[in-house]
Amino acid sequence: MNIMLKQIQLIERIDQLIRLQATGSPIELAAKLGISKTKLYRTLCIMKELDAPVEFDTLTQSFVYSEPVGFTFGFYKKGQKTNSINPSMG
Repeated sequence: MNIMLKQIQLIERIDQLIRLQATGSPIELAAKLGISKTKLYRTLCIMKELDAPVEFDTLTQSFVYSEPVGFTFGFYKKGQKTNSINPSMG
């Protein structure tokens, strides 16, 4: 599989876990994703470069978004709804 596609799928999975507040600690999240902690931090860095307001909440012990955002990537036919997650969700 294409490296870029794998990276996008990883970002989508992290986004899903963040929205569920189910990431756990960085070590736990890396284990859930089957990647190293270093790769996790590199991916979180890419997400931040794409303006994702990701931060670690010590109270919930999970990564969270500090403000409501939506994420979508891909092509769709004009007039067709996207699979993007509702931006009003936190």
